[in-house]
Parts: sequence; C-alpha cells; structure tokens
Amino acid sequence: MSLPNRVAPDGSLHADAARGMLTGNRGIIHNPDAKTATGRRWTTTAWIACALQWKGTRREVWGRNREGGKTGWSELFFLDEVTALAAGHRPCFACRRAEAVAFEAAFATGNRLDTCNAKYMDTRLHRERLLSRREKPRMLGQADIAGLPNGTIARADDNFVALLDGKALAWDFSGYRPADLPHEALLVTPDCVVNALRAGYRPQWYASADA
Repeated sequence: MSLPNRVAPDGSLHADAARGMLTGNRGIIHNPDAKTATGRRWTTTAWIACALQWKGTRREVWGRNREGGKTGWSELFFLDEVTALAAGHRPCFACRRAEAVAFEAAFATGNRLDTCNAKYMDTRLHRERLLSRREKPRMLGQADIAGLPNGTIARADDNFVALLDGKALAWDFSGYRPADLPHEALLVTPDCVVNALRAGYRPQWYASADA
C-alpha cells in the first residue's frame, strides 16, 4: 500500500503509486512505527526539494533514519521540480547545490532584493505557499494565466495546470498532458517563486511535458 507522501502542487499529501523525480521534506510529520501521518502538515518552515540519490545514502521511507534509531525527516516525493516549487519547496543547498544557488540568485533578482539567503526564502515562502499562507490566493483571468512564466501552476476547479510557453498542461501524479487554457484559475505557485521564474530560473520538468 502506498504511503501518503506524494505531494500535489498545492502542498497536500496523497497516496499514489506513481514515481517522481525528486524527494524532500518539511520536517517530521510521520509515525515511524505505524508508517502513518501524524496529522501535522509541517514541523519546520524550511521546505526543501532534494535529489533522489545522494552519496549512496539509503533510507527507510518513513522509518527511523537518524542516529540511534530516532525518527528522521519524513520523505516526500514530487513529480518534478515544477511541482515542488508550486508547493512551496526550494532546492536543497546540500544535494542540489547548483540548482539552489541558481534559484537563490533568481529569487533575489525577481523579488528585487539586494541580498537573499535560505532563511529569508524560507520565511517568504512560508508566508506565500498555499498550505501555510493566511491571505486568500489570487484568481487570474485567461490573459493573466497565459502570461505566467514557464513552470507556474494554477488550479481551475479541482484541476491543476502548468504553464509552458503560454499553453496549459494538465498535471497529475503520473505526468502531464495537453489541456485547454482555463478562463479563470487560482494561482498555486507562490508569488515569490513566480518572480524567480520570470527572472530566469528554469525548473526541471517531468519528461511528458515535452510531449
């Protein structure tokens, strides 16, 4: 049975057997004995997106992965980086350093910051991501949706669409497929990430986006 550790673009967690390109975490949100969610949606504001493989490390998913048999961070999985960014996760500075440095630079440029670091990005993302924000997210018309930068995700009714070259791609846990551009949609990707995408950050897409 699949664990509820697949992340949708709005940050919600689901059980799905499809495999993704990235892992990551938002702290410890699982019970390692029962392999179930604790009900907490995060235990840290540092939400990161990591490489599936790094230095030969092997982990028991939702197990006890800290020294001394203690509970380690709760492994989450993303279809791709476009999905992770929409959910409010940023590239990890340890296992995905090149991407993290590039994202930090685009984040600073896009959000008109003189300086930027991981702590600032975490605070800003926590304020703007759907799962942790307090303000109501923006609704966009079709012209605004078409003008979003590549890699932005919006939600029309209960359907997620990713924007690529002004066109819409329907999202699900197994990949993308062509879709009509919605007439109205809620912006899912945090505004600060949209600004980073406009400033030139190029996220990794799942292969079916090219189709």
